[in-house]
Amino acid sequence: MAAEVRWLTFLVLAFQAIHSIVGDIPHKRFEYKYSFKPPYLAQRDATVPFWEYGGNAIASEENVRVAPSLRSQKGGIWTKSTTNFDWWEVELVFRVTGRGRIGADGLAFWYTADKGNYDGKVFGSSDKWVGLGIFFDSFDNDNKHNNPHISAILNDGTREFDHQNDGSTQLLAGCLRDFRNKPFPTRAKIEYYHNTLMVLFHNGMTNNEQDFEVCFRSENVFLPKNGFFGVTAATGGLADDHDVLKFLTYSLHSKEEMAQSPPQSGEEDEQRKLTQEYQDYQKKLELQKEKYKQEHPDEVHRKDSQEFDEWFETDQQRELSQIFAGQSKMFDVMRDLNRKLDEVVGRQERTLSLLSSGQAMQPVQGGHPPPPGGQIPMVDTIRRHEVDAVLANQREMVATIREVKAFVGEVHQRTASILQNQGKPVAHVQPVGAGGSFDFQQLSNEFRDSLNSLKRDMSVVANAQKGGCPTQQPCLSTTVFLIFLGIQLVILIGYYMYRDSKEAQAKKFF
Repeated sequence: MAAEVRWLTFLVLAFQAIHSIVGDIPHKRFEYKYSFKPPYLAQRDATVPFWEYGGNAIASEENVRVAPSLRSQKGGIWTKSTTNFDWWEVELVFRVTGRGRIGADGLAFWYTADKGNYDGKVFGSSDKWVGLGIFFDSFDNDNKHNNPHISAILNDGTREFDHQNDGSTQLLAGCLRDFRNKPFPTRAKIEYYHNTLMVLFHNGMTNNEQDFEVCFRSENVFLPKNGFFGVTAATGGLADDHDVLKFLTYSLHSKEEMAQSPPQSGEEDEQRKLTQEYQDYQKKLELQKEKYKQEHPDEVHRKDSQEFDEWFETDQQRELSQIFAGQSKMFDVMRDLNRKLDEVVGRQERTLSLLSSGQAMQPVQGGHPPPPGGQIPMVDTIRRHEVDAVLANQREMVATIREVKAFVGEVHQRTASILQNQGKPVAHVQPVGAGGSFDFQQLSNEFRDSLNSLKRDMSVVANAQKGGCPTQQPCLSTTVFLIFLGIQLVILIGYYMYRDSKEAQAKKFF
């Protein structure tokens, strides 16, 4: 009964997690006026459309080098116009490379009410900003061996950045991640939706563009409306190349907002125009096809007969396509579940830390003074056994998800083996020793007899060294014995090599 209840609880939690994933996914709209990407990132006049850069920044067709690998360099690139949406997601693709074991100073992502200067002292931008700054800090100023580090700091325009402590006294959230000298570009996905800031990071060790992990998630973050996006970088005594390859911005909208906001008249006219052009093109294409069939009936019939078989797929192809489709869907759901589980773990850790710190400092309800003895009455809150139950359910979910992941991996391996073996001829291997040209069992018996005879000869030689040669058998010299022993070893090694080659050839057919 307990097992049934546990599985029922797991199914309910899994359903709730999947429902929250599917139901809370915002609608994304690409904002080209706040983005840039290769190729032809910079125009012929070295300008980036809808952006402006300055300082030591250099724009090319493939990337924007915000700060080159020279000492005391500063540069940045900012959007020309403010945002006209409240919630957004930015995918920043960049490289930080250098010859040294450590680099400096780092790269920063900005969302601020005003654009910063190009020669500021905070990673190439102005201090006392109003908004958000996410710093990819590669130099350890406080000598705590906690760099490279990703830090998020909010500022209301009154505080100066704490350089000596790498901003740790002003930190909103952060994580320790290495982003220097990676084989593939590193990626950071920054999402701000319903006053919740979340940063996902791709470490650049694989070329899978979706291999993100949660860096941090912070709630109740209030950013200014209609801000500017920007990327800056700076170098000091040490230097790295700070290159930004892509800056992709998406505006986020909930389903209710999409349903309430009607499309603009300009968009409707453009959509209607494109639809009409597409229909006219389809009619023109059909007329050309009919005309070609009337002019070349024989050729059309031959092509139709040749392509008739290609219109249908075999059972094996259909099964493989279904396996691939199911595997991809399972992988997407597992990735989202893993992301949500990381968020749940973070929330539980913060809740436990707040509970443990608040138990000793909980004020007395009603404003009455504490009773004598110095004991403060505790407020009824979440019980320990309830926390243990939640953690136990979470561990069961993680274990089940790992089993599903292992099953998906097994399906992937079997699919790969099916694809590899598809098209190969099927061969039947005759069992070894069952009517073949060599009877290995008999051969092994012969070698056993030869070894027994060798042992007898060695005993005879030992007796001869002790008491002379026997009268009935001739003496065996050392040279003859060594030659005979070498011949036996050569035969034995050749046999084992021949057996291994036969086994390897037989394995190829399975």
